[in-house]
Amino acid sequence: MEDDYYSVDAILAENQKIQLTFKVDVPDMGHLDGGKERDIKPLSKVSIPLWLAYILIMSDYADFSIPPPFSSRVRNALNAEPKSVKLSGLVGQGGLWYGFGKMVMRLLDEPSADEMSTILTKTFKDRLIEVIDQAQHFGALGTGSVGGGGDLTQSFREGLDGTERELFALAQQSAKNAKRWYETTDRARK
Repeated sequence: MEDDYYSVDAILAENQKIQLTFKVDVPDMGHLDGGKERDIKPLSKVSIPLWLAYILIMSDYADFSIPPPFSSRVRNALNAEPKSVKLSGLVGQGGLWYGFGKMVMRLLDEPSADEMSTILTKTFKDRLIEVIDQAQHFGALGTGSVGGGGDLTQSFREGLDGTERELFALAQQSAKNAKRWYETTDRARK
């Protein structure tokens, strides 16, 4: 995922909400909580999009807790069997789990950011082999299309993060192209 201002993936990742606990009284901002209170009181918990939370956390107006997609329960599941976790179900809006994690890392202190980076990297590496293998398999069989298609292909893709889905589509198309090339060159030799 690019860190570009105009990147749609970055915009979607920064639009994920995190829960803040306010340290100070914030007048005339009660509407952020969706409640009827006019002000946000200290120790109030409010879910705010990540792009808005940066300034509040950096200004020391609020603290945040690690979002549920990166909780210890999810980390334990990823350590046990990363391929079985449906990353797309952990975050909405296209399932950009890796992008959201990268954005959350900016808010963490160095040891916590390093731990998050390790989790993201290890998960990606552990799942990449399966993603490419399945894409090659479905592409060589000619089942499913890049944009949707077969039931098996679709059910596998549903659990993938947005980045993994892009890689899956590229690898599947590559396998189809290689199969087509092999079949046409094989016929030409006969």
